[in-house]
Amino acid sequence: MTLEENLKQITDLSDRPAVALETTVLTHGMPYPQNVECALACEEAIRKAGGEPYTIGIIKGQIKIGLSKEEIEELGKNMQAMKVSRRDLPYVTAQGLNGSTTVAATMILAKMAHIKVFSTGGIGGVHRGFNETMDVSTDLGEFAKTDVNVICAGPKAILDIPRTLEYLETAGVEVIGYKTKKVPLFYTSTSNYDLDQWVDSPEELAHIIHNADVLGLKQGALILNPVPEEYSLDASWMDEKIKEAIAMMEKDGITGKRVTPYLLDKLVGLTGGNSLKTNMALIENNARVGGLLAAALHKMR
Repeated sequence: MTLEENLKQITDLSDRPAVALETTVLTHGMPYPQNVECALACEEAIRKAGGEPYTIGIIKGQIKIGLSKEEIEELGKNMQAMKVSRRDLPYVTAQGLNGSTTVAATMILAKMAHIKVFSTGGIGGVHRGFNETMDVSTDLGEFAKTDVNVICAGPKAILDIPRTLEYLETAGVEVIGYKTKKVPLFYTSTSNYDLDQWVDSPEELAHIIHNADVLGLKQGALILNPVPEEYSLDASWMDEKIKEAIAMMEKDGITGKRVTPYLLDKLVGLTGGNSLKTNMALIENNARVGGLLAAALHKMR
């Protein structure tokens, strides 16, 4: 099947309470079998909240908006899929490869299916040591040009947080706290960084998104949903573990798209598995809020 034929098969889901889910967590974010368990738990959380889950990935070069349970299991087991961002989409589809989609790629493909809500774990951003590496995630640029609304637990704590927030502000990305006035930092439910915008209900979020569409802004909101308090880890303790992981990374010469998966994997060991438990909890919690938001948007229509 050609890419043109593949794209024609993508269903317009604008009249459904659809929620997109990424697949990088399956192949690069967690070990098996926790990765598959988490992916399926996210789908179920969305259904219980009134939404419809659509896990997005690329199987043998074919774009799939809504993977089957068997396809999720396959990606999660072999972990050989290429990590696909914006720049990688032409290559993976042309070469007939399996691909797991990052935040940026998932947004692009979700937009093709007219999905307005996307739930993920944490977002990429400006990495620590930016002055030397110039490492900035493609995710940040995507928020400013693709009108898919992303629910996450904040910037990943491995990042340079002040620079990441400054980048988002400069790009004009709307950042909204969901039941919080502070920026959550992935593993930690709060921080010292204040938010200018916040809401307490999915209906308020839906109204804001509706108004952005009416205004023709052509970009989505970034919705920050803190990890549940019982899974929140101590910020100072986590920062020390992150510094240890970064030192390991530099010693091993890890760069580019391998940085985040490497650090997340090292943190599982350094935290005695606590980072993995928190990661799974926040991803499922974001999926639940995604279902609530998609249902609220669907009701408005």
